[in-house]
Amino acid sequence: MSGAPRLIRVADTAALAEAAAAAILQTAQAAVKAHGRFTIALAGGATPALTYARLAQPPFVTAMPWDRSWIFFGDERMVPADHPESNYRMADERLLAKVPLAPDHVFRMRGEGEDSETAATEYGKALGETCAARRAGVPRLDLVLLGVGVDGHTASLFPGSPAVREIFRPVAAVHAAAAAVPERLTMTLPVINAAARVFVLVSGGEKSKVVKSVLVEKKLVPAGMVSPEDGELWWFVDEAAAALLPR
Repeated sequence: MSGAPRLIRVADTAALAEAAAAAILQTAQAAVKAHGRFTIALAGGATPALTYARLAQPPFVTAMPWDRSWIFFGDERMVPADHPESNYRMADERLLAKVPLAPDHVFRMRGEGEDSETAATEYGKALGETCAARRAGVPRLDLVLLGVGVDGHTASLFPGSPAVREIFRPVAAVHAAAAAVPERLTMTLPVINAAARVFVLVSGGEKSKVVKSVLVEKKLVPAGMVSPEDGELWWFVDEAAAALLPR
């Protein structure tokens, strides 16, 4: 059901990682009970990284249904898998390599090539073939994790980018001129908004203005365009990021 997002307001980054990990576990267990598998798209960034590290620790590491989990990525930079800027490398170091996931259950965006358009098409095909659930013809993930940039971007959907207006392709190639690694791949809003649940993880005082602009002022930056059409939207924010929100 679309509507107002659910706000989970916590004290600090450690509490955010704890709350997000618990919510991921609950979502995974419910998905497996409902239809036998759990599909999730991971996000890059420092705040999700803390959540992944928490998932790799007790009690979550033994409680998660890893054998029934399929892992995707919401976006990636066009870099090799072992590059310091790779979202895959970050997730692998903090989580994927530490849990009993079958290698064929992890779908990495191929950033090491030079042809981002082909990489986007291939990832969209893999997503469609692996994610059997659909909403209005679009792959329906059980959970999409997102972060938010100070400019309001989410995944690699940046303000003013043509990818923000994409209505057909599930995955798009992006050129973000201001980014350190401008060539990127990203899931598009049709896929994000088809998810059963979307968790937005935000921490730090530098994010307080963008949190207010999305949740209070309803600014149409990319993060403000995330609104699952038949699902739930949860924002996890620590007190620093929530500093400009009303109580």
